[in-house]
Amino acid sequence: MEEIEDFFVSIIKQSHSADLAEAEFRRALVDDNDLRRRYKEYCREMGSSERNGFMDFCNEYMDGQDEVWDSLSDYDNQE
Repeated sequence: MEEIEDFFVSIIKQSHSADLAEAEFRRALVDDNDLRRRYKEYCREMGSSERNGFMDFCNEYMDGQDEVWDSLSDYDNQE
C-alpha cells in the first residue's frame, strides 16, 4: 500500500493542484492494468470507493502539508 501512496504523492507534487492530479491519475489508470488492480485493493483496504479514493488521499495529504506550514508559521510568531 505504501508504494501506491508514494505514486499518489508523486502525481500530487507534479500537478500542483488536486484537479490536475486527479486527471493525471485517471489517465494513468486507463493505461496501466497493474495500477488499476493495486488501486482497487488500496480502496478496499482503506474503505473508500474507487471514485473517491484518490481524492480522499489527495485532500488528506494536502491538509497535512498545510498543517506543516501552519506549525512553522506558529513557531516564527513565537520568536
